[in-house]
Amino acid sequence: MGGTPSSRTSPLLAVTLVVAAVVTGCAEEKKAAAQQLPERTCFGVFTRSDLEPLMGYGETVKVSGPADARLTPERPAATCNVDVDGRGRVLVAATRQPLGQNFFWPPTDQNQPAPEPLPLGDKGIVWNTGARVALTCKGTEDSFELELALSGSVEHMKPGTSRGLFTSLMAKYLESAKQQTQCGV
Repeated sequence: MGGTPSSRTSPLLAVTLVVAAVVTGCAEEKKAAAQQLPERTCFGVFTRSDLEPLMGYGETVKVSGPADARLTPERPAATCNVDVDGRGRVLVAATRQPLGQNFFWPPTDQNQPAPEPLPLGDKGIVWNTGARVALTCKGTEDSFELELALSGSVEHMKPGTSRGLFTSLMAKYLESAKQQTQCGV
């Protein structure tokens, strides 16, 4: 009936080790990507914990974009991207244009719930995957229109919680962007 006890144990031990290696490998693949983010990111506005709900799991996190959102007529836009394993997780953008020009916001996807007004800036909206705010910055030396946008991947979030997250992220972003762009100074 199959040989010595040691000859039966070896294949069983080998299978156990292979299963343990596979399980360990799967556990390592499920690392929270937020832990790889710098403590502050996207123009220095957001902390690691701010963006954690949008990150999901992954092995490689890449943040690209300038260190700040200081916009001028010569530098009218700034964008920060956060990718996890090559997939976009967060996009944060600031755009400046001459006073009197309006920002055009195309209609949202008809298959998604309609955006809601966001009481920030002069005009704002929030939807399930992001938020936008537009405001007029009138200063003693410089006046311009400013649009702030942020969007993110919500696939790892509990349904129905994303709009609250994007509202709080936009409120934080708005205050920082006003200072960085010298809006109203």
